[in-house]
Amino acid sequence: MTKRLVALVLCVLMLTALAACRTDPATSDEPEYKIGIITGTVSQGEEEYQAAHNMAAKYGAKIVTATYPDNFSSETETTIANTVALASDPDVKAIVFVQAVPGTAAAIDKVRETRPDMLFIAGVAAEDPATIASKADIVLLVDEISMGTAMPKKAAEMGAKTFIHYSFARHLSYATIATRRNLIMNTCEELGIAYYDVTAPDPLGDAGVSGAQQFILEDVPRQIEQYGKDTAFFSTNCSMQEPLIRSVLEGGAIYPQQCCPSPYHGYPAALNIDVSGHEGDIQYMLNSVGTVLKEYGQESRMSTWGVAVNMLMIEAGVKYAIEFLEGNTEGRVDEDVLFPIIDKIAKGGTVVSTYEENGVPIDNFYLILCDYYDFSK
Repeated sequence: MTKRLVALVLCVLMLTALAACRTDPATSDEPEYKIGIITGTVSQGEEEYQAAHNMAAKYGAKIVTATYPDNFSSETETTIANTVALASDPDVKAIVFVQAVPGTAAAIDKVRETRPDMLFIAGVAAEDPATIASKADIVLLVDEISMGTAMPKKAAEMGAKTFIHYSFARHLSYATIATRRNLIMNTCEELGIAYYDVTAPDPLGDAGVSGAQQFILEDVPRQIEQYGKDTAFFSTNCSMQEPLIRSVLEGGAIYPQQCCPSPYHGYPAALNIDVSGHEGDIQYMLNSVGTVLKEYGQESRMSTWGVAVNMLMIEAGVKYAIEFLEGNTEGRVDEDVLFPIIDKIAKGGTVVSTYEENGVPIDNFYLILCDYYDFSK
């Protein structure tokens, strides 16, 4: 009898211990979700690609990544398929798109056929503003409209007498880029700066990225020879920034900013700066860029923003998605949560405004404007 009683007590103790050790997923405090991030490849957008992997390193299995094709303009079906593949995992509850290239709106539509609950945050939106805003929950874009006046003014401060604007038909069909171009042109006229449009090869065309880059390497010296060193250069395309920076540096011309302002955009490769181990260290990159510019005497003639804006969009998108999925937002669009996230990542100095089309605000489409960084200080 005693032996049976002891055995029974031992069984009860073992069961109690097992119950205490057992983890019940249904009652776990850890939210069960994943966040997808879609970026370009290294060749089209190394900055965003690296930022996505930084998020994966920080948050682990909560982050899953994918890319859109280099020739995204003619391969929208691949962009859609890659987005649907991410959404096929039921644990993926939010997707952050940077850059939100053509095909993003269609990809969102396709996903919502089976996953209407999915949160979509679209950064660097390239499609019609009203269209992408009607599909995504939140849209983020650099304030290209305000840049249209800020950039020529910065160029004037740097001593510019001429402004060269490189672009191509596909980009000029984008509403925000076209509006910015007109503002640059008008502001240059007001400031007494001669403005010239120069048509560059589309990197998605037959010449590809390498052809577009080679054009920049050959054309910038020609423009400097014709108009002098007090010429400011700007290109609307990401893949052109590296050769443009290198050519301007070597020619002693003026470079107010990139298309997507950031110390990481074009500068590291153009100036042969090793970013290994410093992928998220903005101040390290600013200091490194400044050192090289001073060696060439270009610290007052080349600039960027003190914020990696596309990387900011990815990080802000992920952090907002976390707040949303953990029930810390009022609805799907909560400015009281989003704006402080952006400001904290940028360490202040950002202005976030609402995009307006024909005077009518698009309430979920936000424009980000940051200060220029002075490398001479």
